Amino acid sequence: MADETPDGLAPNVENEKEMEEEYSDTMDAKPDRKGRFLLFKPKKTKDGQTREQGSSADGHYRIVSPGFQYKMSHQQVGKCIIINNKNFDEQTGMNVRNGTDRDAGELYKCFKNLGFKVVVYNDQTCEKMEHLLKEVSREDHSNSSCFACILLSHGEEGLIYGTDGAMPIKTITSLFRGDVCKTLVGKPKLFFIQACRGSKFDDGIQTDSGPPNETETDANPRHKIPVEADFLFAYSTVPGYYSWRNPGRGSWFVQALCNVLTEYGKQLEIMQILTRVNYLVATSFESWSEDPRFNEKKQIPCVVSMLTKELYFS
Repeated sequence: MADETPDGLAPNVENEKEMEEEYSDTMDAKPDRKGRFLLFKPKKTKDGQTREQGSSADGHYRIVSPGFQYKMSHQQVGKCIIINNKNFDEQTGMNVRNGTDRDAGELYKCFKNLGFKVVVYNDQTCEKMEHLLKEVSREDHSNSSCFACILLSHGEEGLIYGTDGAMPIKTITSLFRGDVCKTLVGKPKLFFIQACRGSKFDDGIQTDSGPPNETETDANPRHKIPVEADFLFAYSTVPGYYSWRNPGRGSWFVQALCNVLTEYGKQLEIMQILTRVNYLVATSFESWSEDPRFNEKKQIPCVVSMLTKELYFS
């Protein structure tokens, strides 16, 4: 039987083994999800745009205009930093995050397959996290199309844990603002955050409805753009809630993210990808526990986008 652990939960048990027994879980993602999603077949129009035509009878389609896409033709896709915090100082009161190494390994493969140069850093203190990303923000990203950062740790709303305590997520992300990291101005800066954002559980709600049928240059430096533009934050859960992790299979959010990236990472736009991740987490996962306080809980990821164009990894 699999075990589930909410990231950031400080349980009243003496060790990780007892905690895992308390949060046992039997729901896992279904192995074959290919039939759930409608793949779009691109068709060229006379004006050079691409029309993604679905096979459904209603004839809905998606217009893709190159002028509204981020330029992804630089020398390299970009750097992807994965910070994987598993072990924490006793003073923090935080548990070992069993399963996070599985998350880091799967994410490494997925983002490398998308063309990123991926580097994994394990068990970083707050000071080390800030120093590491400050150094990355000072690098020359002129030949990169974008930047990605993945944080795997315990958390609270607005905070992420280093091995020695918590720090504001904003301290990390602000290092890549347009007025700080000039070589990423006008380029997408992606942050994926697997961590709790509070102490609430999502009980879910029963429903009777079934599944539905389903050449632009970089930003011109002569024009002003907001310093907070071109960021995307993909959180594993919504503000105020716990985030679930399976010690054997990894976190729910990362399992779903890697599944969708593997299937559609080079075909779909980033918001389409993350919407499908939301769907998988919402429908394919539910906690199980003999303790009713932790039984039959749900989770929904949260996407906050300040992107100004569409992003394709193709």
